[in-house]
Amino acid sequence: MQKGSKTILIIDDDKILCDTIRDYFKNASLEIITASTGRKGLQICSKRKIDIVLLDQRLPDAEGHSLCPSILRYNEQTKIIFITAYPSFDNAVKAIKAGAYEYLSKPFELEELKLTIHRALRTLELERTEQLQNYRNIKESEEAVLIGSSSGIAEVKKLVHLAASVDAPVLITGETGTGKNLVAKAIHFSGLTANAAFVSINCAAIPENLIEAELFGYERGAFTGALTTKKGIFEMAEGGTLVLDEIGEMPQYLQTKLLGVLDDKKIKRLGSDYIRDVNVRIIATTSVDLEKAIKEKRFREDLYYRLSVIRIHIPPLRQRRQDIPELCDYFIQKIAKGREVRLPGSEIDRLMEYNWPGNVRELKNILERAIILYRGTTIRPSELLVKTGEMSETSLFYSNPNSSTFPTLEEVEKNHIKYALNHFSGNYTKTAKALGISLSTLKRKIRRYGIV
Repeated sequence: MQKGSKTILIIDDDKILCDTIRDYFKNASLEIITASTGRKGLQICSKRKIDIVLLDQRLPDAEGHSLCPSILRYNEQTKIIFITAYPSFDNAVKAIKAGAYEYLSKPFELEELKLTIHRALRTLELERTEQLQNYRNIKESEEAVLIGSSSGIAEVKKLVHLAASVDAPVLITGETGTGKNLVAKAIHFSGLTANAAFVSINCAAIPENLIEAELFGYERGAFTGALTTKKGIFEMAEGGTLVLDEIGEMPQYLQTKLLGVLDDKKIKRLGSDYIRDVNVRIIATTSVDLEKAIKEKRFREDLYYRLSVIRIHIPPLRQRRQDIPELCDYFIQKIAKGREVRLPGSEIDRLMEYNWPGNVRELKNILERAIILYRGTTIRPSELLVKTGEMSETSLFYSNPNSSTFPTLEEVEKNHIKYALNHFSGNYTKTAKALGISLSTLKRKIRRYGIV
């Protein structure tokens, strides 16, 4: 049997029919099993996963429709194709009511059976995809929790509640690692479209020559390499939420197209003249100072105002240190997974004294490393922090809270990248992984800031 093949069980005492069906599908990726009685068929269903059952009405030991509930009890996703002669049409109706997927009247053409099986397998695939998506949505909604009780996070929670009640565009700002994508998830999963699609795309992670095709889709032959027609992310997010992560990195020509989509709710695939209506809620996030980018002509001012109907700024962790104990409790429970882990009060004090240039993401990373490295019940994450004498320029910006000199977000990011590169001896791959960004994003930022 080929890997990934589907299994079909034929429950029918007509050996000629069983052999004919087996021969017809011998070159397909299907495993064909046969059973001549209802009892044998149920035994097979009880021992292994069956994708499709071809079930005859007249069996030596049972009426076919009476077996449907038992078959589905063993595997509720099995698709039952009921086979009946015309005089037993009423039994076909009974089988459908009992859970059969479809029925065929004898005699039937093998091509008709092939099409019916194809539809059943397609339905099975779609159901499993939907179940997987529903599971992911449940897990993501459970994790879309904003931890903390500081005034800064309280304001964020208030705005999240407001944004969830409307479908206006939202702009989420904050330094790298503050949890912008988490806030976007909190808006989606607490809103009216919680069961709809939630799609996120990092505008900085996709090469500039591909991002338009990713967003809007394309028709076959639209450009070299476009061998098939493909939906864009706007279409995939229909009826739900589309998060444009790091919107400040979006090329300017696409900013114009995005503004048109926000105004008209219409898109056009590359290589197509057909205009499609889209109903998508846009949430944009950025760690870039967009107001500065506007002054430098790198970001459209009209798009900025169109996106920031509701604006949510997430304060850096150093400005809400009182949330650190609560965040530690939350992350330890998630990471330890039942293992007894103790974080001494002295450790919490040291964590609260640290400036956290990597924000909440860095805190989670430090705790995870500590839980892995320390085998006892007591962990000491402060020992994994950057020592005072080794602090980056980013951390040193905050050594004097009364200083009139205050860094911009870009200065913080630039110096944090410089420190990380130095820490990993110039290894781009390790640096990108530690910073939680893609390799292409890191290279783009290095070129942008002129880091050598």
